Amino acid sequence: MRDDDRLLDLPAAEFGSGVIGVCDICGTRQAVIVLSKERFKLCVIDFLNKTWTKTDKKPGVPAPLYRSERVWFETEASATGQAPAIVLSPTKIVRHPVVLITPDTFGLTTTVLDGAIRFAREGFEVLLPDLLKTDGIGGLHHLSLRAGELLRGGVQLDAPRSARLVALYDDALEYLRGREMVDSAKSAVFGTSYGASLGIGLAARDTKLAAVALAYPMPVRPRDLPRLVTAPLLYVGGSLDRSAARARAQLSENAHDTRVPFQFADVPGARHGFLSRDLAAYDLPRAEAAWNRILGFLKQQLMPPPPRPPPPAVKESSTDPLAKGVPKPSPGSAAAPAASSASRAASTG
Repeated sequence: MRDDDRLLDLPAAEFGSGVIGVCDICGTRQAVIVLSKERFKLCVIDFLNKTWTKTDKKPGVPAPLYRSERVWFETEASATGQAPAIVLSPTKIVRHPVVLITPDTFGLTTTVLDGAIRFAREGFEVLLPDLLKTDGIGGLHHLSLRAGELLRGGVQLDAPRSARLVALYDDALEYLRGREMVDSAKSAVFGTSYGASLGIGLAARDTKLAAVALAYPMPVRPRDLPRLVTAPLLYVGGSLDRSAARARAQLSENAHDTRVPFQFADVPGARHGFLSRDLAAYDLPRAEAAWNRILGFLKQQLMPPPPRPPPPAVKESSTDPLAKGVPKPSPGSAAAPAASSASRAASTG
């Protein structure tokens, strides 16, 4: 039983007085309803939707920027027909744009978790499929990704095991778009390394994406697959990363055949995996600069600023400069008799 349901079992509980204050859920100062029994303040939307779930906070404590939960989504890529994932949802009561993170072959690493938290704090609803806990997905899929890149010059996205991972992410994105309080028309994909390569495969088959962000991806096969991407794309890679450099060249040569812009952000002196906090290649200044570029790109594509209002209309001024500031004479003013006497003199002359 939830805490707000317990309130319904207490007929003597006094609540409902309205004041101006800060909502304990959305953190916005506005008209709020005080639940005097629990000393909790909620805005009207949160009170009606009963979105608060616990009362151990002190009154006036700001709500967290996001909440996390473990969910299951339906997919034929799993042996059981379902796959686990983690969702990070902003607490602000608005429709959120969504970001699907395509994990690397190692699953939920510090890099994807770091990115998910950054995205959620900025107002994106984020979903991370948990590959390592998905039935039917195992070591052979990871070996298939690496073998394609090492032996064939790129991740074989048309291979059965790679195609199965792309199908899993496709179902995850469909589930994410169907969640409450999300804007399904504003969706993006983000991935790093092999996960970024799988993100290319997903973006090539999903025409509803609004943005694709890739951090040091591996090259893919077929080589011309990126030309099928229909969303603006951002590549971020280090100058000392040979694998990502080959993927960059592949994206660059296909960018001419697409109708959307491809952006390239080269990080000088960075190596493969420079965003990962638990790797030797991690570089804090370069990582922060790259995260800022990725966040800026996603916000530009999925959170564009509102259009500026039109400028106020300017009143037309008189074309006669001598008449500027001179009031127009009224019919009963002294100028009227003068005009009539002048007309009489002209007629008699």
